Amino acid sequence: MSALLRLLSLPGYLFATCVGLVWGFLWSTGEVRRRAGLFVFTGMPKWAFGRGGSCVGSCYLTADNASDTVLEHEAVHKRQWQRLGMLFPLLYAAAGRDPLRNRFEIEAGLEKGGYL
Repeated sequence: MSALLRLLSLPGYLFATCVGLVWGFLWSTGEVRRRAGLFVFTGMPKWAFGRGGSCVGSCYLTADNASDTVLEHEAVHKRQWQRLGMLFPLLYAAAGRDPLRNRFEIEAGLEKGGYL
């Protein structure tokens, strides 16, 4: 990855992490911990995240889906946020909702993400 792209992506990644931290601290009723390079917020209401959990910057938001395997998958999404910044949610949406065809889910590992 070019240094310029990394530099341009950093503000978006940091902004997304701030949003994830605020959202997580507002709605998490479970344990909050640091694992796999992520801030993991558990006890989130189901409406506060997508699917089994959502990665926003370096934050993983979930009700209770936080196994080591899932966190390995989500750590890849964190790196995608770092690489792409605020382009990531746009590119992710363009890749489609079907995880079996979404290149970002495939890169993160379909089995580790619980899709297979």
